[in-house]
Amino acid sequence: MSLLAELRSSVSAVKPGRTTMRNYDLLLGVAVSALLLFGLIMVFSASIALADGPKYANLGRYYFALRHAIYIAVGVFLFSLTLTVPMSFWEKYAFRIFLLAMLLLVLVLVPFIGKEVNGASRWLPIGPINFQPSEFMKVAMLLFAADYTVRKQKYMQDFIRGFMPMALALIVVATLLLLEPDLGALMVTVSIAVGILFLGGINLGLFVFAIGALVVLFVSMIIFAPWRLGRIMAYLEPFHESNVQSSAYQLVHSLIAIGRGEWFGVGLGSSIEKLHYLPEAHTDFIMAVVGEELGFVGIFLVVVLFFIIVKKSFDIGRSAIAMDREFNGLVAQGVGVWLGVQAFINLGVCLGLLPTKGLTLPLVSYGGSSIVMNLIAVAMLMRVDYEVRQMMRGRHVNKESKRSY
Repeated sequence: MSLLAELRSSVSAVKPGRTTMRNYDLLLGVAVSALLLFGLIMVFSASIALADGPKYANLGRYYFALRHAIYIAVGVFLFSLTLTVPMSFWEKYAFRIFLLAMLLLVLVLVPFIGKEVNGASRWLPIGPINFQPSEFMKVAMLLFAADYTVRKQKYMQDFIRGFMPMALALIVVATLLLLEPDLGALMVTVSIAVGILFLGGINLGLFVFAIGALVVLFVSMIIFAPWRLGRIMAYLEPFHESNVQSSAYQLVHSLIAIGRGEWFGVGLGSSIEKLHYLPEAHTDFIMAVVGEELGFVGIFLVVVLFFIIVKKSFDIGRSAIAMDREFNGLVAQGVGVWLGVQAFINLGVCLGLLPTKGLTLPLVSYGGSSIVMNLIAVAMLMRVDYEVRQMMRGRHVNKESKRSY
């Protein structure tokens, strides 16, 4: 072997430990799988009694559990496909995916196209299922904000060229989501965008300005919307006689359920509150059923699993950025922001720490669009991790570039 060949060999040599490591993070995979399985069990437990009521009398006891299992199967299928797609593909088409998501948000508002339920137009009927574009917008915003931050990195300290384009995009998205209306999806979508901008190094003054503007926006939406103001009043005094049977009804029964569970719960399947007392027990308030049946221990274990996922997201993101894959790293950390913020809001609502807001618990609650988009986001996170591990082995991972828009 020539001297040049020996030098090349020594430079490209990989530490022995890196050649034997897995292609994936085992603990991350276990945490995600545990939440999916746990969610399926709890959806079954929380929804089994719904068939006894007049609203769902024709659906059968296993209707929601079976549909949830189907949604998980579809999500796992798309998860597997997403794992095979290089991150360079998402970086290349991030802006187009964002435009597609905005188009879908517009279609939801078109009469005879979007489906209206309880005064809200949030769904597009596709055959036997209802697709929720606001969930797809979370994925689109994740990709768009990461790509935008990388593209505009040298302008992150500039108000006009760095901050304003993203602010205008957020205003358009916020307007479409508020027309549905879907304040919960707006809060999570904005959190994803602002979180990625902050992690990408936006000027601190601009960041504080953005937070201040968002606070003013949300306060204004509460003040000028009587039903939202009513929720705030109910949150402050849930057990007031005027709130117990009206705007604070869900919160009151959620607190009763969690209080009944105490430390170890009343036993899986033995919840009383799910027997037509707690509305939407299998969706937004599933943690109340967890608290009643499995107690503080059950809630704590769910929190630990989400903590693992969020921490792994930020660890994977830092590793990708350290290897000059800024887009990959911001996407990974954005997934952590998304799942962490949404889980925090859902749990905070169930515990009475936050005003009532309709948001599912990621990977756990019943909801087809939510589960599918959550799994696609986790697949992107694991793809980032896979590419990082390939680079650590010394294998080249293509990084495509495209012109800025």
